Amino acid sequence: MIKMEQKSVTALVSTFSRAYHAENNEVKIFDDSMARLFLSEEEYGQISKNMAEGIGFFNPSFKGTPDEALRWVVDNQLSPSPLGRAAFTEKALYAAVSSGARQYLILGAGYDSFAYRQPAWAKEIQIFEIDHPATAKDKRAKLEKAKLTIPDNVQYITADFMKQEWQTALTQNIKFNKNQISFCSILGVVYYLSVQTFVDLISGLSALLPVGSSIVFDYPDENTYTDKGGERAKKQAMLAATANEKMLAGYSYEDMENVLSSHGFLIYEHLTPGEVTGQYFEAYNHANPLHPMTAFDNVNYCLAVRK
Repeated sequence: MIKMEQKSVTALVSTFSRAYHAENNEVKIFDDSMARLFLSEEEYGQISKNMAEGIGFFNPSFKGTPDEALRWVVDNQLSPSPLGRAAFTEKALYAAVSSGARQYLILGAGYDSFAYRQPAWAKEIQIFEIDHPATAKDKRAKLEKAKLTIPDNVQYITADFMKQEWQTALTQNIKFNKNQISFCSILGVVYYLSVQTFVDLISGLSALLPVGSSIVFDYPDENTYTDKGGERAKKQAMLAATANEKMLAGYSYEDMENVLSSHGFLIYEHLTPGEVTGQYFEAYNHANPLHPMTAFDNVNYCLAVRK
């Protein structure tokens, strides 16, 4: 999701996948009812066209119409990660708020729509969207075009969170309380960070967040960028590279546990792809036997708590 020179291509494609899923299914893995607002007609049409025409890359043996090709690419390649991690995160967010968290930090916010469809239980928390200025600017423009009023509890922090400047920008915001228990999501981001940059990010969060705060993120396992990686993972890495958003590092469970524990975080919940499919995709798959979906290859979800 990180692209420094312009709005992120992968963020737009993730948004497209959430919008397509919401508009084309009655039973949903995750219902992002506002995702479509963050895509212009041109962007939606171009992504649809590119993905349908790319069926030969994704599935060389596929036979069917362009619409059927698009559906296959979305269900098999594009949607599993954005849908699964969003469902996992918002479930964890609700539990955190119910337990006293009053700040929600969205690192690499992209076109995340939670702040604009927030349920009643979120009205009392402060939401901080942290992202690079180019993507944040595009998002604000689309909100304005859609005539959506930005809720009073939403703050924008425009900064490169791979550098220390984002922490300064956040702490200087008068709405941020460094002593308040917080929930922090880092979705679709870890793939694009070097190991050292990821460690620095966790270290920065440890210094920033008080005890009882939590972080949630998805990450590639240690086999992702090897011959043991799934075919979808290999194709995803190739796509990201063509968008100049190269994927960099993978982690074993032990690697991740060590990084987190060395900075005061303990893993509270951890899901492998099979577990994600079982917990979040079962109802959708039962309702859509012709279009089953499985959680993305080699991608784990992690919820960790600051101790």
